[in-house]
Amino acid sequence: MVRFPRRNSAARPGAGIAGQRWDPARYQRNAGFVARLGEPLLELLAPQPQERILDLGCGDGALTALLARRAEVIGVDASAEQVAAARARGLAAEVADGASLDFAGEFDAVFSNAALHWMRDPDAVIAGVWRALKPGGRFVAECGGAGNVETVRRALAEALARRGIDAEAANPWYFPSAEEYRVRLERHGFAVASIALIPRPTRLPGSLADWLDTFAESFLATVPPQTRPSLKHEVEETLRGRLADAAGAWTVDYVRLRFNALKPPERAP
Repeated sequence: MVRFPRRNSAARPGAGIAGQRWDPARYQRNAGFVARLGEPLLELLAPQPQERILDLGCGDGALTALLARRAEVIGVDASAEQVAAARARGLAAEVADGASLDFAGEFDAVFSNAALHWMRDPDAVIAGVWRALKPGGRFVAECGGAGNVETVRRALAEALARRGIDAEAANPWYFPSAEEYRVRLERHGFAVASIALIPRPTRLPGSLADWLDTFAESFLATVPPQTRPSLKHEVEETLRGRLADAAGAWTVDYVRLRFNALKPPERAP
């Protein structure tokens, strides 16, 4: 049986931006593409059978399950609902705040897909990953990078501004440039083997309004529930000519930041 370390009292399980909830069924319906498009990251990770890997921000465990076929994997996520969904897949998973990881030299690798941009204290996250890794371990991740969903974010901000609301106060995302994140990683001691921004326009399985419900709930929460449908409609109509095709299919301007960073091995005395 997998045993988790006792959580530090500073951890805030389930902590996150006000108004943002993670419903596993809704996530699978509107965002199942996230795990599918993250599968190439597994090849960069190249997990080995003898390795122990931490999946940081495991969500409902879709990618964690693929990892578990190739190595021993433990998942952590701030959402109790998503952790329950991961456990329902038979995976080892625990609710934990990514900025308060309480592991020490336990993992050969830390893996993360589409989660780091939800963690607004990147230095605390990187420090926790560093502590969690064994010497010689690696941190392989992909998240939203500079310019990610910028068209949607601007339209949301403009729609909220027309209502006298500052969208930045509700912004749950941290989308760094490659250089900014490289500096953060190196400052914590990592050697960056590779890091790059990857434009990846992404076709949605449904409407933009469904995407907003799933990923932009903290913005929507700034207006009364009865006015949220009109806000979503306004954003859709603003962007229909730019992001929807003639058949009504939506493609959003995703940009991913992908990197592989190494914790140096201990030097022999």
